[in-house]
Amino acid sequence: MTKTVLLATVAALGMIGAASAADLSARMPVKAPPAPMVVPAFSWTGCYIGGFVGGAWSDDYSVYDRNGFAGVGSWGYSSDSSVIGGGTLGCNWQPVGSQFVLGLEGELGYISLEGSGADPLDPTIVAASKIGDWYGMITGRLGFAWDRALLYVKGGAAFLNVESSIYDSLTGFGMSTSDTVTTWTVGGGIEYALAPSWSIKAEYMYIGLNDTLATCGVYGGTAPAPGTYCWDHDNGGIHTAKVGLNYRFGGGAAPVMARY
Repeated sequence: MTKTVLLATVAALGMIGAASAADLSARMPVKAPPAPMVVPAFSWTGCYIGGFVGGAWSDDYSVYDRNGFAGVGSWGYSSDSSVIGGGTLGCNWQPVGSQFVLGLEGELGYISLEGSGADPLDPTIVAASKIGDWYGMITGRLGFAWDRALLYVKGGAAFLNVESSIYDSLTGFGMSTSDTVTTWTVGGGIEYALAPSWSIKAEYMYIGLNDTLATCGVYGGTAPAPGTYCWDHDNGGIHTAKVGLNYRFGGGAAPVMARY
């Protein structure tokens, strides 16, 4: 009889302990899962201002003696290279969640390409050309971004001052002409963001200056015969290569993405 009472007591105490544990577990708050780590995603969206330095070189020039002043049709010559430098101003837009970057950019810089060549049949007649001292561009940009690295192509309009001249040291006959030429440009480059607001770039642009500039003057001598004489100067395209530094306004204001 005593053993039966003891076993019943132990069983009752066990049931009470289990019920108390279950009640305590129900009352304890459930621990929430850890919050996801939020990492800023770099964005190229924003407007920027920058500067650059580099070099330029041109394709060969040619000149055509339209009226036969020296009795030869045409001849060619090359120009020297030029240091270039200037500034840029532009804006980019990168849609949220996209790697594509659209942009519009203006560029204004210094350039000075000069060349000259003598008539092979009459070395006293020298043709000369000069491009500069300034140039400008308005271009659109299309890029593809890998986070802080941006590979892009660009193209649009270019503006240059072009001068051409002819001088005959034997007769003293000479003339020159100049014009501001509007033409096309295309190229591309790579840009890398060192910080949310600062980036560096390397870029190549070709300026399609396939332009003919006529240089004409009235000759009053006796040999050759008096009259109006013209030379057509064909200017070749221009190659430019540069490195630059850009500052983007509002850098760091980027969308975010979550990583678990």
